[in-house]
Amino acid sequence: MRILIIGPAYPLRGGLSVIDEAMCRAFLKEGHEAAIVTYKLQYPGFLFPGKTQMADGPPPDGLEIHVWMNSINPLNWVSTACKINCLKPDLLIFRNWIPFMGPCFGTIVRFLKKSITVLAVVDNLYPHEKRPGDRLLTNYFLRKIDGYITFSKTVLRQLEENGFKNIIYTPHPLDDNLGERVTKREACHRLGLDPAQHYVLFFGFVRRYKGLDLLLESFARPEVQSLGLKLLVVGEFYDDKEKYMKIIEENGLQDTVRVIDAFVPVPEVRYYFSAADLVTQTYHSASQSGITQIAYHFEKPMLVTNVGGLREYVPHGKVGYVVEKDPKAIAAAIADFFTRNRGPEFEPHIREEKKKYSWEIFVKNVLGLYERVRK
Repeated sequence: MRILIIGPAYPLRGGLSVIDEAMCRAFLKEGHEAAIVTYKLQYPGFLFPGKTQMADGPPPDGLEIHVWMNSINPLNWVSTACKINCLKPDLLIFRNWIPFMGPCFGTIVRFLKKSITVLAVVDNLYPHEKRPGDRLLTNYFLRKIDGYITFSKTVLRQLEENGFKNIIYTPHPLDDNLGERVTKREACHRLGLDPAQHYVLFFGFVRRYKGLDLLLESFARPEVQSLGLKLLVVGEFYDDKEKYMKIIEENGLQDTVRVIDAFVPVPEVRYYFSAADLVTQTYHSASQSGITQIAYHFEKPMLVTNVGGLREYVPHGKVGYVVEKDPKAIAAAIADFFTRNRGPEFEPHIREEKKKYSWEIFVKNVLGLYERVRK
C-alpha cells in the first residue's frame, strides 16, 4: 500500500515532526510504501512565538520527505494536491492539531482524486487556547474526510458528540528515535548537574495551558521546600516568561528552579529524562501529551493533573500520580513520591504499561480503520 503522511517533518523541528517521522518508519517496517508531505512554510514568522521553526542537523535516514506545503498560499494548496495525486497514494493520513491548518488541509482534500482514502490523526478537536473561528476552520477540513484517529478517549468522545463517524482510539505510540536511557551520573555530568541531587522535570514548550504556574506554586509550599529538591524547567517559552520568573522570585525559588529557555534537540532529550526522578505535567487543560510517551520510553514516574486524556495514560498509584490542578495537591504528591521513595515501586509497573504503546498496534488499528471506510 502507498501511504502519505501530511504534516510536520524535517526540516521542521518539534515533537509533531518527530512523531510523524516515527509513524512513517512504522509503516515502512510493516512493508508498505510510505512518505511524508511537509511544509516549506508552516507558520508566517509573526504567528510563530518561538525562536526558529527549523531543525538543526541532517535529515532523518531512510525517509522520503516532500517539502511542498505553504500554509498561507491557496495556489500552493491546489498545486500540492496535484502533486499528491501524481504519487497515486492509497491512503493519506493528515496530522490535525490546530485550526489554523484547516483551510490548507481542507482545500488539498477537495482537489484530491476520489479514489484516495483520507484519514486524520486528531490530536485536538478544538485547541486549548481558543480563538474566534476555530470551529469553522476545523470543520472545513474534518467534515470532508473519511475517518479519524485519536490518541485520547476524550477527543474520541468530542468527535462523537459533534457527529463525526468512523473514529478509532489507539494509544499514542512511543517515539522510537530518542535513544537509550543513560545513568543518572552520566546524564548529570552531561548537563552540569549534581548527581546526588533529586530532580523534578517540566519539559517542553511553555504555554499557558501547560500549568507551569501550578508547579512553581507547589514548589513554594513548605512540604516541598523541606525536601531540598531541584526543578528543571526545560523548553522554549511560548508564553510571557516574566510572569513565571516573578513567581520564582516572589517565592524565593531562585536556587531551587533551573530554567533552560531553549529547544532541546532529539539527541539531547535523553539526558534530561535520565537525570530526572519525576516527570511532571501539571496542565490546566489537555487532550493528551507526547511528554507522557517520552517518560514511558525512559521509564520515568509521572505526575499529571486530572484533565482531558492525561489520566488515561497514567494509572494512579502504579506509574505515578493523577492529582487535581491545585498546588496543594501537586505538592502532596511530590512529597509522597520522595519521602516514601516510590520510584522503585513504580518502575515495574511503568515497564509493563509501556508495552501498550507500540507502533505495531498503531499500524494495525489504522489499517483496520482504512479497511472499514473502504467498504
